[in-house]
Order: sequence, then structure tokens, then C-alpha cells
Amino acid sequence: MSAASGAAQLRASVTTVFANPGLRRIQLAFLGSGLGDWAYATAVTVWAYHDGGATAVGAFQATRFILAAIAGPVGATIADRMSRRTFMMISDASRAVLVAAAAVCVSAGLDVAVYALALLAVIAGAPFRAAQAGLVPQLVDDPRVLTSSNAVASNIENVVIFVGPSIGAVLVGTVGVEAAFWLNVATFVWSCWLMYGVHVLPRPSRQTAEDGEEPGVLRETLGGVRLIATDPDLRTTAVLAALQGGLFGALTVLNVIIAIEMLDSGPAGVGLLQAVMGLGSIAGGVVVLSRVARQAVATDMAVGVVGWAVPFLLLAIYPSAPTAVLALLVVGFMDPWVNLGLDTLPQRLSEERVMSRVFATIDASLIASMSIGSVIAPVLLHLVGLRTTLVVLGVAVVVYAAAKLPRMRRLDQRLSAPADTELLAAVPIFAPLPSSSVEGLAKASTRRHVPAGQAVVTEGEAAHEFFLIVSGEVEVTQGDQVLRREGPGDVFGEIGLLRDVPRTATVTAVTDVDLVVVDRKAFLETVTGTVESLRAAEDLAWRRLAV
Repeated sequence: MSAASGAAQLRASVTTVFANPGLRRIQLAFLGSGLGDWAYATAVTVWAYHDGGATAVGAFQATRFILAAIAGPVGATIADRMSRRTFMMISDASRAVLVAAAAVCVSAGLDVAVYALALLAVIAGAPFRAAQAGLVPQLVDDPRVLTSSNAVASNIENVVIFVGPSIGAVLVGTVGVEAAFWLNVATFVWSCWLMYGVHVLPRPSRQTAEDGEEPGVLRETLGGVRLIATDPDLRTTAVLAALQGGLFGALTVLNVIIAIEMLDSGPAGVGLLQAVMGLGSIAGGVVVLSRVARQAVATDMAVGVVGWAVPFLLLAIYPSAPTAVLALLVVGFMDPWVNLGLDTLPQRLSEERVMSRVFATIDASLIASMSIGSVIAPVLLHLVGLRTTLVVLGVAVVVYAAAKLPRMRRLDQRLSAPADTELLAAVPIFAPLPSSSVEGLAKASTRRHVPAGQAVVTEGEAAHEFFLIVSGEVEVTQGDQVLRREGPGDVFGEIGLLRDVPRTATVTAVTDVDLVVVDRKAFLETVTGTVESLRAAEDLAWRRLAV
């Protein structure tokens, strides 16, 4: 791909995302709250260090990771039960109140209260991204736009991770810790206001257990785990995310050793390495945006995990300051490749009703593996030294990720929109559906050719299928009366399926006709699962019955 075409794709991706009012508001909300959140995180770390030294920082961060890993899936279950937009607004408002209270407690010297409020804010915020991951597909009707939206979000995240801590450090150094807290409060209010303006169609009512009772929270929370366990592609995605998280956790420890032994700069060199990773992430994010049209998200994720691990081997073979800088630059560059798959694949592979839970479960595996990596790295360093530690971690991840490349390539092919997706999406009944639902309908459909003069359906027979005319013309009759003629783009067969009655008319091919045929089960599950789609189908049925 040339630089010119890549730049054109980059512009097209950004333009497409920001042309969608809902996506634009979500991206701007994410940008504002992300900057404030990272500034606040920096301030909390500085405050904890002054309060109790490195021990306090370590204990706080460990507790934070554990709570986030637990609260994410549980909160996502609640998000799947209700309007995800409302859930995100409640999360923003709750965190604004908690962080504001923490700022007051810092000024009052109430140290225990500050820790408690900060951890409660973690719990309130942990499911936010999972709810966002479930909401975004409700705002788009094209998988390419969904991928572009995630790529833009990944770039925004790269920027806020790089810029947010700098803002926090400046505020802490010039005004005080409380200033970063109040900035975060303002950004949560900003995010909540933007989310209020997002308009989304009502979601289908939730399913209940077979006995008619509401399923329990624990059972629903485990729904995401069960789906990941039974879907090999989702399982591979979760393992790849966990491996990258493990490397990240290990790197938080290894960076200190690299700075001391390779850069000869002491602990201050850790900041330099983090800055190098940040610059690499920004560059990698731009490249990922330019690759959206390729629709190779799964393959890119596996390549990204390999790209994370290879620098570990490079450092082991050529330990030096230039190698360390190059290695961290590559790690940062490949990070958005992994993140785009982490965001997009759960959205494309899971059902709408469990989407937030699936995302949160994979995210929890990432967070948990970060903690595991930060624990394993010191043990390996003590037992075998830096270079062998780098080799062990690098080889293990490269072997697994490389072995999964063929599966991820097949997954990209699986996610390619079926041939009749656009035809079905143009049907008014299916227009309100998210792109993933239309794709599922297209995958469940078949093509049928009917010669001129042959009946497609006959009045009085059982109704088993729904039809979309691709080419040709049909005549609809009831008894001896001709009701209408229909051509390309028209549909029929919905009345018998919706009413569970025999065919109310005979449909005969006037010319040779090509049809897209959707079976009863796929049609009813898809249409009755979305309020607007069901309403459109019922309106069409009533108009035809009134003739």
C-alpha cells in the first residue's frame, strides 16, 4: 500500500467516524475523560507515594488491578441488562462525585478516606469501556465503520496515555494534587453531558431463564465466560490479550532493570522508555487507522502480539542502550495493532445481548495477566537473570502467537461480510438492525432460482421462509384476485412467519426470479429481537392484510 493511499484511508476513516453524531460524541467524551483520568491517576500515585512510599503505591496499584478485574465483568452484566448509554452516564456521574469527595479528603488530610474513594471510583469505572464496546455497534450499520471507530478510539487512547500523565505532573508540580482531582471531575461531567446527547434505538427485552424467572447476576456474569470457552476464535482472542498483558506486566518491572543496566541512567531512565513507547504507540495507531479498509483485524492482532514479544528476544541477543530504545519503540508501535483486535473482535463475534460481558471478560483476563506478569518477572530475574528472562518470555509468546496466525487469518475471512449483506441491509425491516445482526442473517440465508411460471409459495401451505427478490418479477394472488406485482428489492413471506399462520397468498414467478431465502428461525430471532425491526415488519404485514 502506497503512502498516498494509506493517507487517504486514514482521512476517510476519521471522517466517517466523526460524521456519525453518536460516534463523534462518544469519541470526544473518551478524549476528555481519558485525559482527566490519566492526569488523576498520576496525581493519586504521587499522593500515595508521599503518604506511604513505594509500599503504599504498590499496594494501591495491586488492589486497583484486582478490583478492576472483578468489577469489570460484574458491571458489564448490569450494562447488558439496561441501556448502555444510561449505564455510562451513571458511571461518569458516580466517578465525578467520588473523585470530588476524594479531593476534599486530600485537603482535609483524611488519608484512609482518599484510598477508599479512589478504589470505589475504580469499581464504578471498570465496566465503562465494556458498556462502550456494546453501545458502539448499535450506532453503526457497516462493519468497516465499527473498525474505524475502534481504530480512532485506539489513537485517542494512545494520545491520552502519553499526554494525560504530563498534564497531571504539571498540575501536581505547580498547583497541587487536588487540582488534578478537580480536572478529572470536570472531564467526567463533560463525558456525561456528551453521552446524554447520544441517541440510540431501544434494545430488545432481556431473555429470562427457562423456568420464567430472571437469571441470577452470577449466572449472567458467567455468560461471557461460557461464550469465550465455547468459541475457539474468542478463546484465542482472550489468550492473545492475556499474553500481551503478561508481557506488559513484566515490562513494568523489566524497564527499571533495562534503564539501570543498559541505559546506565538509573530509575530516571524508566520515564524515557515510557516516552519512547508512547511515541511508538502514536505512530502505530496512525498506521492501524490507514489499514482499516483491509479488514484484517484478527491477523493484525496476532502480528501485534508477535511484535510485542520479538523485541524481548532482540534485547536478550543485543543488550545495549540503542537496542533498548529500538525495542521499546517497536513494542509501542505494535500496541495499537493488538488493541484494535481487543476492541473489535468481541463486538463482531458475540451476540448483542452479551457483548459487554464478553468484552469485560477478555479485558479482565488482560488485567489479571498484567498482575501475573509483574509477579513472574521478578522471580525469573532472581532465578535466571535478565537475558534469560527476556528469552523465556519472548519465545513463549512468539511460539503461541505465530501458531495462531492461520486461525486468525481464517477468522478475518469468517468476518468478511457475506455476499447478500448489503441487499438485506437495504430492506426497511432490517434497516434498524446492527451490522452484526444483518451479517448473521446473511450467513443464515441461501440463494434460490425460480423459473417463470412456477409458484414460489402457495396459499394455505405452512410458512417456513422469508424471501427477498434479487432479480425478476413475481405476481401475488389471493384466490382469483391479483393483489400486486413485486420486483427487485421487494420482500414477501413475513405474514405467515409473524402470525404463525398458513400462507395468505400465492406468489408466482412472472419471469425467472432469483431470491434470497431466510428460514423461519433466523428471521424471527433477528426481527423480534429489535423493537424497531419488529415494528417495521408488523407495519408491513398490517398494510398487506388490509388490502
